[in-house]
Amino acid sequence: MKRPVQWSRDALEDFKQQIDYIVADNPSAARRVAERISAAGTALGALATGRPGRVAGTYEKLVTRLPLIIAYAITQTPDGEVISILRVIHGARDWHRDSWPTES
Repeated sequence: MKRPVQWSRDALEDFKQQIDYIVADNPSAARRVAERISAAGTALGALATGRPGRVAGTYEKLVTRLPLIIAYAITQTPDGEVISILRVIHGARDWHRDSWPTES
């Protein structure tokens, strides 16, 4: 059963920052990274895989061949479950258990 996927403002801002950083040096690489992030987020709607998140009630999905983590939650709505993408985080950021990452 495919679930809808919703991106939070924070996740969209994280996504934009990741791409903006790459596009300055390599626009074609930025496009490939954007496609990979988008595909990983969309795929969660079909099969929500990943590990339990460091923040309670969340899960983490690694983006294949990239140092990026999609943090998400499965939210219950009156219409059923929704995948809520909360953040897109670079693995090098400081991310301790039970807190969102901070700037390094």
